Amino acid sequence: MTRKDHLDPLAVGLLLACCLVWGMQQVLVKATIPEIAPVFQSAVRFAGATVVLWMWCRWRGIALFNRDGLWRAGLLAGALFAIEFAFLYNALATTTASRATVFLYTSPFWVALFVPLVVKTERLRPVQWVGLLLAFVAVVFAFSDGLGQSGKSALWLGDLLALAGGLAWGLTTVVIRGSALSRMSPEKLLFYQVAVSAVCLPFLSLALGEPWNWSWSGFGWLSMVLQTLVGAFASYLAWMWLLGRYPATRVSAFVFLTPVFALAFGALWLHEPVSVRLVLAVALVAAGIVLVNRSAR
Repeated sequence: MTRKDHLDPLAVGLLLACCLVWGMQQVLVKATIPEIAPVFQSAVRFAGATVVLWMWCRWRGIALFNRDGLWRAGLLAGALFAIEFAFLYNALATTTASRATVFLYTSPFWVALFVPLVVKTERLRPVQWVGLLLAFVAVVFAFSDGLGQSGKSALWLGDLLALAGGLAWGLTTVVIRGSALSRMSPEKLLFYQVAVSAVCLPFLSLALGEPWNWSWSGFGWLSMVLQTLVGAFASYLAWMWLLGRYPATRVSAFVFLTPVFALAFGALWLHEPVSVRLVLAVALVAAGIVLVNRSAR
C-alpha cells in the first residue's frame, strides 16, 4: 500500500462527503434524543454497525479474526472510540448540535501535538501551526459564547463533554498512526472500534439509568438506520481508509469543515441560535483548514 504526502482530489472528495454526513449526523442525533436516550442511541447504532461490517467482510472475503499481534492496540483504539461517543452523545443532550460539533472537532489539535512524537515525518511547518492556532481561537470564541449563558440554558457542560470527545478522537488517531494499526485493513480497524463500542456502551447506558425504549416512531427508525449504515459504517470505513493512505495531520485538520455543515443543518432544522461569535468561530476554522493543508514550496 502506497502512502501519499498530500491530499489528492479523491481524498478531498471523500473528506467533503464525510464532513457533510457527520455535520448532519450530530443534528440527527440531537433531534432523536427526545425519543431515544443518547448513549442508548449510540449503543444500538454501533451494535448494528458491527453486524453490517461483519457481513460486509464475509462478502468481501476480509479476515477479521486472524492473529496479527495487534489486538492490544486494536482494543485501545476501540476503547478510545467508545469514550469519544459516550462524551459526544451526552454532550448533545445538553448543548446544541452545532456547538457540540465545533468542540468535537478540536481533535486535530491533539493529533498535531502528539502524532509528530511517534511519526517523525508528520511534523507541521510554522504556517500549519498558525492554521491550528486560528482554529484554537475559534474554539475559545465558541466556548466564551456558552459561558455567557446561565441557568437551564447553560451550554458549558455540554461544550466540555464535546471537548473531551474531541480529545478521545484525537488520541484514537494517534494510536492508529503510531502503531501498525495504520497498515491494517480499514475494515478490520473499524471492526475493532465499533465492536468494542457495541460491548461497552450498553453498560454505560444502564449505569446512567437511561430508559431502553424500543417503541420508535418512523422518524426514530429512519434516524437509527441512517446513523448505522451511513454514519457508523460507510463514512467511518472511508475515514479509516483515508488515515491509512494520507497524512493524519492533514486529514484530521480538513474535517474542521464539519462544524460548518452542523451549523447550517442545526439552524435550518432545529432552529438553533446562530450567534456572531459562533459564525466567527466557523470562519476561523475554515481559515485554519486552508493554512494547515498548504503544500510546502
